[in-house]
Order: sequence, then C-alpha cells, then structure tokens
Amino acid sequence: MSEKIKICHVTSAHNDGDVRIFHKECVSLAENGFEVYHLVPNSTTRIEKGVQIISFPFEISSRFKRMFFLVKEIYKRALEINADIYHLHDPELLRIALKLKKQGKKVIYDAHEDVPRDILSKPYIPKLLRQTISKRFEKYENKIASQIDGVITATPFIRDRFLKINKKTIDINNFPVINSDFAVAPYESKTANNICYLGSIVSIRGINELISALEKTECTLLLGGNFGEAGLQEKLIMAKGWEKVRYLGFLDRKQVQDVYNQSKLGMVTLHPTINYLDSLPVKMFEYMAAGIPVIASNFPYWKEIVEKNNCGVCVDPLNPEEISQAITYLLEHPEVSKQMGENGLIAVNEKYNWNAEKAKLIKFYTSIN
Repeated sequence: MSEKIKICHVTSAHNDGDVRIFHKECVSLAENGFEVYHLVPNSTTRIEKGVQIISFPFEISSRFKRMFFLVKEIYKRALEINADIYHLHDPELLRIALKLKKQGKKVIYDAHEDVPRDILSKPYIPKLLRQTISKRFEKYENKIASQIDGVITATPFIRDRFLKINKKTIDINNFPVINSDFAVAPYESKTANNICYLGSIVSIRGINELISALEKTECTLLLGGNFGEAGLQEKLIMAKGWEKVRYLGFLDRKQVQDVYNQSKLGMVTLHPTINYLDSLPVKMFEYMAAGIPVIASNFPYWKEIVEKNNCGVCVDPLNPEEISQAITYLLEHPEVSKQMGENGLIAVNEKYNWNAEKAKLIKFYTSIN
C-alpha cells in the first residue's frame, strides 16, 4: 500500500503477549504493511515483530479502578498516538469509542466474548443482579456498536448478534497459528500418562469435576494457568485427586508447547453456561494443532467439530465418572488416541487455522479505511 494506515490496538485488561491481540491480529497486520501500535498498560515500550508496543505504569488495585480511571488514562495516551483506526479489545473501552469518533478517528470493537451472556455466570456479581446488569449492558453495548465503523467477533454466534446492529461485522475466529515454531511431538515419544488443561482455572471451566475424575484414573494432570476464583486453589489442594496434579502456574508460549508435547490428551470440559455453549474454545484447536486428542464438553456445537473430525471424545462436563472413563479409554487405547490426534492435526492444517482468519482480517481493515 502506498501510504501506511496507522492502527492502534487498545487493551485495558489483557497483557502485551495476548495471543489474539498481539500474536494474531497485531503481528498479522504489521506483516501486511500496516503501521501497528499496541497500547497496553504495565508493560515495556518497545518494537516487537514489527509492532510498536506503547506502555505506561498504572496501579490496578481493583476492577473499579481499572474500568474507570485506567480507561481515562488510556484515552489520553491513545490520542497521543494519533492513529487512523483504533481497535478496542475490552468492553470497558466502549466508553471512549464515541469520543474517538468525535476526534475524526475510525473505531473497531473486538467482541472476544458475548459479554451480556458472560455476565450471567460471573461469580463476583450477586446472582440477583446478573439479569438486570446483563440486559442493561447489552443495550449499552448495542448502542455504541451501532455507531462505530466496524465490529469484529471471536465466533460466528457473536457475529450474528452484532450483524443485526452493525452491517460492518465479521467473525475472526481464534484458530491457532500454524508455523515452523509449532513442532508436534510424535505420539510414540510420550511415555508418561500425562494429560493437560491450560487456561483460566475457575469452577465454570470444569476444574472441580476434572480433579474428581482423576481419583479413578492412572495419569498426571499438567495444569497450567492462573486461579481466577478466591479460595479455589486451597479447596482443590485438599481434594484426593490433587495428588495426580502437577501445577505449573502461568506459562509462556514456549512452555505451553512443551506441555502439549508431553501430553497424551487435552482437556476442555467447560460447564454448559450460556456463554460457552456456542463458543469456539481456542484451547481445543491448540490441542488439535499439537496432534493430541481432546476430551471436550458434549455441547452440540462442539460435538459437531469433534465427532465430524474424529479427533476426540465428548462427555458430560458435570459428570466426573464419565470424564474419568473417557480419560482411561484413550490412555488404554493408544492406537485410537494416536489416530484421533492425527485427525485433529489434519483438520487444523486444512481448516481451523489462522491463515484464513488473517486474510479476512486484512480484507476487513482495507474496507474500513
């Protein structure tokens, strides 16, 4: 392109290494000739992979402080960058969307989740208030989304919701990046009965049932991620199944790949909450990209992917007995597991990968400008 379009990706709640924001969207845009900035608090200002990361220190002592005072500071810093297009990645940043529009800027909202439905399962919001807050936020979100230049969503389900509000809406799915850095370990090289779960560790993502299921299995769970629920880690440590857990804490991308290469199975047994039923869990596709079979929740949308590609087993995520039986079956039938892993890898290489999504992203940005 003759004149570079200046883009600023803005986040208040994610880190500078977020896979969707930085490694997929920012890097892809930079590689395709855009001038890309990533505004993110509490990181280090630098250039990485062609992206100019702009950061500043900000003490975030509470969710309230992040959502109000941090957003105010982010708006000030965003204007200093003076981009052509601002790409907002957090619902709280909708507060500055129309302010940026008034400054003559183009604005894109990236809906990573269906937030109104997500609110209905937030443990820190009193149950009696969730319905009211959900409805009010959806009305507010729709109003802002209808007045900006475009909406990007993480799933087709969320896309269909926003298409009714803004015709300039597209889904950019969180499929894995397939490159030479992602080396798949042969199934035969995995001698230990390791299974893995990597991601946010909270009750609604099925961790309690998974730990209970371990009691009746002969395996070790490689558990990576941060605990996002007060008292949950202490509770799980007291459970009998915790004896079979190797807790690894938060992992970087290299460590994540190392875990995949040590594991025979990947777990994604999220609870049937309204926000998960139509989601596309990135971990499921990462397990497939790593060549390991998945044990996933038996949601119709997920079953269609897993069973159509014969890349794993779907179970009732609320039933530890069913989860343990699936783990035991796949560990005791290595030829079946190996074939499922190979099937998943083929499906990712042919369909569920970032290359197609990247092309959609570039085309969308070109049309916005």
